[in-house]
Amino acid sequence: MNSRRRFLSGLLLSAGSLLSGAVRAHNGEKHPGPKAATVERIQQPWGIAGDPAQATRTIPITMSDDMRFTPDRIDVRVGETVRFVYRNVGKVLHEMVLGTKATLDEHADLMKKFPGMEHDEPWMAHVAPGGRGEIVWTFNRPGEFDFACLIPGHYDAGMVGRIVVAES
Repeated sequence: MNSRRRFLSGLLLSAGSLLSGAVRAHNGEKHPGPKAATVERIQQPWGIAGDPAQATRTIPITMSDDMRFTPDRIDVRVGETVRFVYRNVGKVLHEMVLGTKATLDEHADLMKKFPGMEHDEPWMAHVAPGGRGEIVWTFNRPGEFDFACLIPGHYDAGMVGRIVVAES
């Protein structure tokens, strides 16, 4: 039994070491503001990081402790670059994560296992209580995509929204 515990402890330590490069804890540090111009633009099924200078529309979104986004449905056109400006009117941390239902489900499960995760991907923004965040995104593919707060408990409480991307 003792060797089994050592094995499991070693396995957990190894997994933690592997994840440490991709996961940082929420230690009360200030989160970065809008994404820098050096953002790596990697195509995702729901679009690609946008150039702030190319944003054609700004969409304000409110996050609240009733676990809702306002608005919770957004319509855009293929090729449109949108600046989402998030305002957290609540008293707890919220986040905005763009994606597909499948990627959000997968990431929500990971957040449950590692509740202190922080991300710096261009399709994610953490917003402290009373704070603001921003994502600039280019929707270059038609379809229906989602956004959500994946803080443990928030997603399950229904803190989700829908983005409908129509052909031009």
